[in-house]
Amino acid sequence: MIADSLPTFLVHPSPTPVPETERAQLLADPGFGRVFTDHMVTIRYSESRGWHDPEVRQRGPIALDPAAAVLHYAQEIFEGLKAYRGADGGVLMFQPAANARRFQLSAARLAMPILPEALFVEALEQLVRIDAAWIPDGDGSLYLRPFMFATEVFLGVKPSSEYLFVVIASPVGSYFKGKAKPLSVWVSDEYARAAPGGTGAAKCGGNYAASLLPQAEAIRHECDQVVFLDAKERRWVEELGGMNIFFVFEDGSVRTPPLGGTILPGITRSAIITLARARGLEVREEAYSIEQWREDAASKRLREVFACGTAAVVAAIGQVRSREGDFIVGDGQEGQLTGSLRAELADIQRGRSGDPHGWRHPVT
Repeated sequence: MIADSLPTFLVHPSPTPVPETERAQLLADPGFGRVFTDHMVTIRYSESRGWHDPEVRQRGPIALDPAAAVLHYAQEIFEGLKAYRGADGGVLMFQPAANARRFQLSAARLAMPILPEALFVEALEQLVRIDAAWIPDGDGSLYLRPFMFATEVFLGVKPSSEYLFVVIASPVGSYFKGKAKPLSVWVSDEYARAAPGGTGAAKCGGNYAASLLPQAEAIRHECDQVVFLDAKERRWVEELGGMNIFFVFEDGSVRTPPLGGTILPGITRSAIITLARARGLEVREEAYSIEQWREDAASKRLREVFACGTAAVVAAIGQVRSREGDFIVGDGQEGQLTGSLRAELADIQRGRSGDPHGWRHPVT
């Protein structure tokens, strides 16, 4: 679908927007995912009509029949990306088309209809335009959450014939509140995030629901995040509960677990690989075992480890805990490459530097 053929969005501004003074108070310390803007976008789908009735309207509850398919068979997918206040005062999104394509892949895996890329991006732009005043200054951003779920009223086990696509927005600060220090992680040897042939490469709620118990286990062990191993051998590092992972070695090379259906193809992951290779660094997408991680940390061959994702961007990992014992990565502090890549990526996202890869998407 090309831009000229997009359906017209009906825009109904909220009759009761949050007053400016109250909004300023909320933006002073929004946290993460607790504060929401005035509006949302909705688009409906049915087999008979396709995508229809795109609308910008006041954010509010969504009515669902108790027999709605999503409540019983979990046909639900989502995305996450951010809008930033650029250095010149304009508004920028980061690679929304990449999120649109990943959304399509998730939809295909869960037998859901494919939302055209142009319509996905236009829905984001519509919401960002009307709620641009909610974008925090400084290091804050506007987190955008597009999602889609099955709405057909039917209890048979089959793909739904009706869906609702929604976009909401939340002004956010740091994902790890008060966590300027490197993260500590717990290695889960009992639970797996995904298995071959499953939905690990799809961004669906079920994957995250499955990670909550091991994440709680990590917290009980006084760790910030959980690290998952492969489902078959329980030895190959895959990813964190919601972030991809990278390893930096003494020779300057970088390694990250390969995509293969069990790991989410992160937008930030792809950007980090591109930025590192542009510096001339060797980046290998290769399997890496927990035994290797422990040995390389002990020998100091491994210098840095970091996680990355839309919400947290780039976060250093300083300590690893497991039932087999704990160990430190490097000196336990953020490494030079970790900080440098995070700064480079942030400068591109916020318009403070050039954009050689064409990642920025201005919202006009």
